[in-house]
Amino acid sequence: MTRMLIIGPPGSGKGTQAERISERLGVVAISTGDIFRANVKGETPLGVEAKKYMDAGDFVPDSVTNKMVRDRLGENDVEDGFLLDGYPRTTAQVEYLDSILADADQKLGVVLQLTADDEELVKRLLGRAKETGRSDDNEGVIRHRLDLYHEQTEPVVAKYAERGILTQVDGIGGIDEVTERVMEAIKSAQAA
Repeated sequence: MTRMLIIGPPGSGKGTQAERISERLGVVAISTGDIFRANVKGETPLGVEAKKYMDAGDFVPDSVTNKMVRDRLGENDVEDGFLLDGYPRTTAQVEYLDSILADADQKLGVVLQLTADDEELVKRLLGRAKETGRSDDNEGVIRHRLDLYHEQTEPVVAKYAERGILTQVDGIGGIDEVTERVMEAIKSAQAA
């Protein structure tokens, strides 16, 4: 049974790789970003609240995010495993996720970190903004999101490294090339 996280800076390919991992391993990929964007598009109260933070490049508050993740991990389709993309982003969220999993008598097996150079990521995200018209992809917001990642999410990565379940993969290269590196890293981590 696979319970894992995929972590990486904005633009590192987490969403793309999460979809591919989900298909190959037969586990549900859960993206907090997708859930937020769906709520924004639907103009739900959560979406209106989340949009303010997303447009500024800030993290949506833990209280909103934690409730959403707890609800999502309580659904039936995650019984055989899951891949969380975009959560946890802070050490407080790590502790909250630990409590969710402990309540269900579960634990994480693998934390996969995609790594990439900041300047490469800025280029990627500006290109994505042109293609998709995402309002949260302009250079100022992108750099702010990268700063937040370094300040708040890198300590999350350090926590999982201390636990011995972190696996790092270079996120630069062609999509298929990165997928092969990711799948090999997961296989190695699960065998350990």
